[in-house]
Amino acid sequence: MSLRIVVCVKYVPDAAGDREFAEDLTVDREAADGLLSELDEYAVEQALQISEESDDAEVTVVTVGPEDARDAVRKALSMGADKAVHVEDEDIHGSDVAGTSLVLAKAIEKTGFDLVVCGMASTDGTMGVLPAMLAERLGVPQATLLSEVSVADGKVTGRRDGEAATEHLEAALPALVSVTDQSGEARYPSFKGIMAAKKKPVEELELDDLDLEAEQVGLEGASTAVVEANERPARTAGTVVKDEGEGGKQLAEFLAGQKLL
Repeated sequence: MSLRIVVCVKYVPDAAGDREFAEDLTVDREAADGLLSELDEYAVEQALQISEESDDAEVTVVTVGPEDARDAVRKALSMGADKAVHVEDEDIHGSDVAGTSLVLAKAIEKTGFDLVVCGMASTDGTMGVLPAMLAERLGVPQATLLSEVSVADGKVTGRRDGEAATEHLEAALPALVSVTDQSGEARYPSFKGIMAAKKKPVEELELDDLDLEAEQVGLEGASTAVVEANERPARTAGTVVKDEGEGGKQLAEFLAGQKLL
């Protein structure tokens, strides 16, 4: 039986560009260029490596987002994934992590899976809690923040490196894992892969296809909300300390005045 690997990916605003809020205090994604979250590229890479080590495996990438989010799945397909699922619905706009995990869970259940692979966090929200919430909704064990992962004999195993210790984890399939940016560099899509991605299937789903109601997701269903947002103040000129024999003293006085000493 084929090993069904599902990778969750996200289309995020380019962190190198300026980001703004829309009138409803959600991120204005049309005002900034977007791309596949860099941390999700590691998840795609690990899924592809597991697939290549298996006699029979299939990698499906799943994303939730507006029309432009298709660019994220196309990048993953050009890296080598076999097919994709794109959930797009106007009522999803403004979903928090709880709503997003609900939509992803329904889409993954519909697709079918043995192993779900996520990045450690998204580069826009950087919450890092979605993998755990998703595993709970799917009712499967989770092994998160892995720097090494492999699948054999119906089990997924991995290594989690902490500041004080290294843990070796194991879970029976079906299961969910998240991988860190220490798991291995993501491959660069080849020209052949880019051309092949144009012919790979991308299934489009809406909330109705997932038996979800609008009030369960989006701004209406969110359990968190942004109540106020202000632009970061412009950088002001700093204080220059010229060392003419008293530099150390002046620096100490400055730091003390800022209550940093």
